[in-house]
Amino acid sequence: MMSATPRSALPPLSGTPLVVGTIALSLAVFMNVLDSSIANVSIPAISGDLGVSPQQGTWVITSFAVANAISVPLTGWLTQRFGQVRLFITSILLFVLASCLCGLAPSIELLIAARILQGAVAGPMIPLSQALLLSSYPPAKSGMALAFWGMTTLVAPVAGPLLGGWISDNYTWPWIFYINIPIGIFAAWATWSIYRERESKTYKLPIDKVGLVLLVLWVGCLQLMLDKGKELDWFHSGEIIILASIAVVAFVYFIIWEIGEEHPVVDLSLFKGRNFSGGVIAISVAYGLFFGSLVILPLWLQTQLGYTATEAGKVMAPVGIFAIILSPIVGKLLPKIDARWVATTAFLIFALVFFMRSQFTQDVDVLTLMIPTVIQGAAMAMFFIPLTSIILSGQSPDKIPAAAGLSNFVRIMFGGIGTSVTSTMWDNRTILHHAQLAEHTGPHNPAFTQSVQALMSRGMTEQGAWAVIDRSMTVQASTLAATDIFWISAILFLLLIGFIWMTKPSKSSAPADAAGAH
Repeated sequence: MMSATPRSALPPLSGTPLVVGTIALSLAVFMNVLDSSIANVSIPAISGDLGVSPQQGTWVITSFAVANAISVPLTGWLTQRFGQVRLFITSILLFVLASCLCGLAPSIELLIAARILQGAVAGPMIPLSQALLLSSYPPAKSGMALAFWGMTTLVAPVAGPLLGGWISDNYTWPWIFYINIPIGIFAAWATWSIYRERESKTYKLPIDKVGLVLLVLWVGCLQLMLDKGKELDWFHSGEIIILASIAVVAFVYFIIWEIGEEHPVVDLSLFKGRNFSGGVIAISVAYGLFFGSLVILPLWLQTQLGYTATEAGKVMAPVGIFAIILSPIVGKLLPKIDARWVATTAFLIFALVFFMRSQFTQDVDVLTLMIPTVIQGAAMAMFFIPLTSIILSGQSPDKIPAAAGLSNFVRIMFGGIGTSVTSTMWDNRTILHHAQLAEHTGPHNPAFTQSVQALMSRGMTEQGAWAVIDRSMTVQASTLAATDIFWISAILFLLLIGFIWMTKPSKSSAPADAAGAH
């Protein structure tokens, strides 16, 4: 066994090292989260440049997501084997190398290979940044530490599409990867210079090979199913049925194996804790609902209301205003109040935001679109921080990386599920509403006949008039479908409050105690 200074014996950081350490850890997280969303808007440019179809181009996103989803829950085991600081810095440096390879890739095959490497090494970065941040602050300031961490994870998904679009429009797509190089090098250097004396204990643990294979199998198949389901028409496709079957069987075997394994690759015993299980369910389902809206709202604006990518980005951008302003305030208040009340307030605000969005029409103006987005920023500030503190409360210092890794893994998976379910629901509800609207067309409806005649009087052919009305019906149908989803999301946010109150009270000392912050 190789040991290092016990984490519990280390005092919290202060002064310049604390500031620089917080910035370095936050930058690493920002770079990581940004990279999972920045490529989305650049797919057309990448596909065109490498001479492949946009469908093949989407593998740039899928490959990263699959590799990332598999590596996140391995954080706890890898930390025990290599140490928090070493693993974190190695992840950053390999992420920078993978980013460089992505930008230099001359073909789609090499780009996908580089993205798999990038996703795999990115896994431990988010949970370890939480653990290292909490170890840097005194117990009373643990809420503030989580606030700084939360700000980066909230702003990056919004900044990603904006930045990706701007880079693709003004430069060339490799620069969406090259921007990681200076950020990553600085983050790695600063982290090493501050945290190298604060390494956690390491243990020579046997490798749970069966657990690892089963994890790769079920997570890989599930992620591929979620990413390709819509494109392949879900369970009407043999491919999707095979992927779903393998995922279910491997998942069941994985649970049985890990529960009985002495040194499991993923510590499922964490779910025995009420705070961990209740907090993880609440944060994961809520994140899935939030992420789903993050996908369909800009899509609806661009495909149906004629917004450009930049205009849609501007409508989404104000979400960061309240998130950035309120996160430090929430972090400061958290030690004095029950985290469950803060999380409940967040979910009530989310419900209000989605109820407001459920009232949107196809004639909605920019101000009406932006008001709920601005309000949502307040919910986001009160969402991650208290729920993360509840999830990590009561955990011993050596369990923090495993707890953070597993909770982040479940949250990321639900983000993928939310995206797939929301976009599929949107398509299905659009078809349903379009069919219902179409029932009112035809010669038997005087209003319809009048509309056709009015368009023909402007010089259109009858076929042209029908096409214009059909387009108008499609816009109306997709708008009704989007508002249906927003309404359902609002109800689900209210129901999720029950999971928050399944947990025990979590006050100031909880996250700090959990983190072994000193």
